[in-house]
Amino acid sequence: MKSNSNPPPPAPIDFNGIDTAVHGPIRLGVLTALQRDGELDFTTLKKRLEVTDGALGTHLLKLEETGYVTCQKEFVGRRPKSTYHISQEGRKALFHYLDSMKRLIESLEASDNSAS
Repeated sequence: MKSNSNPPPPAPIDFNGIDTAVHGPIRLGVLTALQRDGELDFTTLKKRLEVTDGALGTHLLKLEETGYVTCQKEFVGRRPKSTYHISQEGRKALFHYLDSMKRLIESLEASDNSAS
């Protein structure tokens, strides 16, 4: 009788749990910058992420709607200033997303090592 030496098939990769509110590069950049540096104003985020006003504004609105960031608006002299903070829910979502990506990377590295 032949013994089957084929390894078991890999576990399925579940992308259904990926939070699409975090997944995009601009949103991920916003959450990462706010987590790393604390509160940042719109202009600083725009420069840091090298994006247009419109693109950043759209993604910040989505992050506000999901409750991942909060915005404090004030006037400095005659100019409006919007300052953003990552919320506890946003911090939790960011770290959950990063943990999911870490597990995916580890899975890929393990499959690459076993193929060698």
